[in-house]
Amino acid sequence: MEEEIIKLLKEKGPLTGHEITKALDADELILWRICKSSKTLALRTVGTHYLRLDRRIDGFARISPSLLREFLTYSVVGFSRDPFPLSQRTAKIEAHIREVSKLKSELAYNIISALANRFEQEIPIMDHACFILAGDIVYNMAHDVPRPERSTGKLVQGSDLDLVIITDDLFPKKSIERLDEAIYREKYRLLITPHMREEIDYVVKDLERVRQQIRFDSYRHMVACKILREGTLLYGSEEIFHQVKSMLRDHGIIEKLNALETWAKTYRKTAEEVLLHEDPDEMREGNLNLFYPSEESEEFE
Repeated sequence: MEEEIIKLLKEKGPLTGHEITKALDADELILWRICKSSKTLALRTVGTHYLRLDRRIDGFARISPSLLREFLTYSVVGFSRDPFPLSQRTAKIEAHIREVSKLKSELAYNIISALANRFEQEIPIMDHACFILAGDIVYNMAHDVPRPERSTGKLVQGSDLDLVIITDDLFPKKSIERLDEAIYREKYRLLITPHMREEIDYVVKDLERVRQQIRFDSYRHMVACKILREGTLLYGSEEIFHQVKSMLRDHGIIEKLNALETWAKTYRKTAEEVLLHEDPDEMREGNLNLFYPSEESEEFE
């Protein structure tokens, strides 16, 4: 298999893991192992590692992107003796990922700002709600590799738009329900519009729910806090946004998440060694789970 990869790279130049997998129609784990361990081949990865929570992992903490997603989307394979073409292709991949992240962020802002303007006569959104953007986009790690959306199976354009909408205690319950319905309609419109095919994952909640979640006493609460920690303000009230961030700091959530991330990095390094050298048929499920992607979907259900 290594000889096939070498032949392919001589013909095509440096390729992403996805391009190699598609051309050779081979097992992704086997290809990853060959590219990682070969003395002839060099594998370069771009982007950022960050914390993700996963029920399948002991302790729940893992590093994202998964080893598979990192190999397919964020890594380039070339020849170790010829680094210049590899550097050129890696730079192009990195620039593309930044551009995708920028475009998805702008799309999220345009959708939310237009939607929020419809509510201004009912309640001043800028004073009573904040819209937080989270997920791959905030790390400049968004991708546009087509994937099936969970509920419909329709192909969407890569990374979803993770949105957390937080309302203050003065936001009327009926208005919260209407806001939720309006965002759901936008979600559906994006899914069915052929030239868009973007997925919005979102949750609308009030500050009281945030107060419950910062107890950090269940997996669902841990996921919610992790998403709030990484999130950036997209639209709305800066005061509410900073209040939420202060709540996370004051209750020690930042330290807890940092500890989880440190543990996850160590666990990933150990699991990677196992995945590289152990017989695939004898691997424990926990190590294999680190190779494949996961979704933090519970916060958005």
